[in-house]
Amino acid sequence: MKKFFNPLAHAFLWLLAVIPYSWVVRIGYGIAAIAPKFSKSRVKIINANLKACFPHLSQMERDALAKQNWRLMGRSFAERGRLWLGSEKSINEFVTVYPQVDMNDGKPRIYVSMHLMGIEAGLIAITMHLKKIKAAPGITLYVFMKNDYFEPRIKKWRERFGAKMLLREHHGRELLREARKGTFVCLSPDMDLGRKDSEFVPFFGVSTNTVLSVSKMARVAGAEVCPIFTVLREDGSGYDCHVGKPWVDFPTDDAVADTARMNQAFEDVIKPRIAEYYWVHKRFKNRPEGEASIY
Repeated sequence: MKKFFNPLAHAFLWLLAVIPYSWVVRIGYGIAAIAPKFSKSRVKIINANLKACFPHLSQMERDALAKQNWRLMGRSFAERGRLWLGSEKSINEFVTVYPQVDMNDGKPRIYVSMHLMGIEAGLIAITMHLKKIKAAPGITLYVFMKNDYFEPRIKKWRERFGAKMLLREHHGRELLREARKGTFVCLSPDMDLGRKDSEFVPFFGVSTNTVLSVSKMARVAGAEVCPIFTVLREDGSGYDCHVGKPWVDFPTDDAVADTARMNQAFEDVIKPRIAEYYWVHKRFKNRPEGEASIY
């Protein structure tokens, strides 16, 4: 089945790369209308996450958030055809980068992104921005895909404007070296990556297993930490990618406190746009000893 499905999916991505953007958006919303029927496990994950983080909301309110979450997720998937295979001009038409720091000043710096729906659009747009200002190509981490057809292709597509994608598990020293040199190094630590080098800190009132790597790497590299968040424009016409100023007095000698502060910063961005977050991830997969599974 995969022998036929993968090439068809590839052709569909090419189609999404060349048709008008307004059509891409409509197709994405159409995908979202049927996707939950074929993804019952993901429906349960989204509903469990929303219930854990927003117990004060009524079931009707959470259902409305879940529906909008699916809608935006379908859109973001459809947009990937344009991001991975479209021209620079076509990407610039719906994503704009707004940096509050000079990304070519050579300062040791670590950038921290979070999994809003626009994360793919934002990071690819930043790669194009770095190329435009003649900065060194950026480095981001990725998780290996099990699909043998798409894994090498998607990596190549994400790197086509100069970015370097490294497997999450094996490149800590290289990231430190590049951060010290002032290379754009981006981490996305708002996922449950296992108990190694992690601690439970609050995220929307839930004890959440969170990696300590941002604080520790920044301290070792002598780097400041800047947030990145890519949000849907109010008129729905595309995304704005904001590269924020460095967090003040970050990092400190207390990696756990720093990590809790990081999660709070993520909350502050998510609260005005709850439906834009990737609630489809098992963010609370690991639980403190004695706590029942959220899923």
